[in-house]
Amino acid sequence: MANSIFQILSDFFARYGYWVIFFGVMSENIGVPIPGETVLLFAGFLAYQGKIDILPAILTAIAGATIGACLGYWLGWHGGSSVVNRFLRRFPRLAKRYDHSQKLFLEHGQWAVFAARFIAGLRIFAGILAGVLRMPFLIFLVFSFAGAVCWSIVIVYVGFLFGSSWGKVVNFVGRIDRIALTIIGGCAVVLLLVHLFRRKKPS
Repeated sequence: MANSIFQILSDFFARYGYWVIFFGVMSENIGVPIPGETVLLFAGFLAYQGKIDILPAILTAIAGATIGACLGYWLGWHGGSSVVNRFLRRFPRLAKRYDHSQKLFLEHGQWAVFAARFIAGLRIFAGILAGVLRMPFLIFLVFSFAGAVCWSIVIVYVGFLFGSSWGKVVNFVGRIDRIALTIIGGCAVVLLLVHLFRRKKPS
């Protein structure tokens, strides 16, 4: 499975470059069940290999995630529950995830928008749910953008850290839960910033 994903993503990146990141992440945030997290991990892996640059990859991911979430918000706001129900009929496996996501939104509000970035099932529905539940757009945008920035940096840099082997990336993600991934990725971001600061510091 890991080799198949590697080959598919390699082919797509070879043909379309950063557009794979943008449309992969954007589509997931609209509500299409595409593994955006895997795309970002692979982007970090390629950055380590020197095939793409890590900063444009992160910025592209942030743009795709933010735009996709806003489109999802628009669909939820104007389409309402009827659009969601039609969508869930096409993807019945996502129905339980949607119900769980809705519960989280009702309990935690805008903080669920931020946390949704790190939860695959919730990430798909975050924008749509915010629109359906009539969350003020400015509040949604702020928390969604903040989450997109943190998520993009963490996931891409995790892929970068384990860039010596795609198998290591797959095994790492498969063995730890989301909380551990977030903590370790956050530490990785801090280490990266310290490294960049030291490189810029005059000798």
